[in-house]
Amino acid sequence: MFLSMLCLSLTLPAQKHFELPLWNHGEGVCADSDAADAKLLCFLPDRPNGQAIVICPGGGYHNLCSDYEGTNFASLFCSRGISGFVLLYRLPRQRSEVPLADAQQALRIVRRHAAEWHIDPAQVGIMGSSAGGHLAATTATHFTDDQTRPSFQILLYPVITMDLSYTHKHSRENLIGFHPTDEQVYKYSNEKMVTSMTPRAFVALSCTDKIVPVDNSLRYASALAAQGVQCSLHMYPEGYHGFGAHKDFKDYDIWTKELFRWLDKEVK
Repeated sequence: MFLSMLCLSLTLPAQKHFELPLWNHGEGVCADSDAADAKLLCFLPDRPNGQAIVICPGGGYHNLCSDYEGTNFASLFCSRGISGFVLLYRLPRQRSEVPLADAQQALRIVRRHAAEWHIDPAQVGIMGSSAGGHLAATTATHFTDDQTRPSFQILLYPVITMDLSYTHKHSRENLIGFHPTDEQVYKYSNEKMVTSMTPRAFVALSCTDKIVPVDNSLRYASALAAQGVQCSLHMYPEGYHGFGAHKDFKDYDIWTKELFRWLDKEVK
């Protein structure tokens, strides 16, 4: 283990990398049998600028794309002085509250260690891609206090709604089951949960997305605007669902530049 960590430190000279359990080791208590599966991969830059982002990989609530929608982003953020935290949240298996509980716990942990990790507690955001975008948007609209409210949200081609007319069917089934109640559908349709206290958002997607209908992003942006919440919406003419940190995405340089401009000028 020591040699593995040493090799990792040599390949990542501009950051410190370590793993933390979310539950039952001094950070929080969870009685679920799979509590130990929830982990936080922590990437701390040598020269932190105070910002931190909890990153929720996608995967349709069926699996986690933790590299190109997780650790690759964390390394990219570290290169800009932003602390990155990849959330390996538990898959719901129709337990709709489980991913949200993990995301809220991740925010608590980051803020609890803010002084130690040179993070501004008021600059802790959340990011998610696809179904991870749904989790990020759920976290941004279902917070319970200052510790669980993200300072900002970054959504890539997100699933937003559970409305069958434009949801991602498999994400919906994995989260709330095949026969959810009307209350469940409403609760996890995040465009309906936006208030004036919802944190500002950066949303990026491709208009040729064939997996998650673009209406998810458009209706969420509209809901934010209706509540007076800042939303920076970026819709690229060519591409595909799941572009994540892939540099072969035609507009990779553009959307990442716009994201960092937003973080520097609109958020910080």
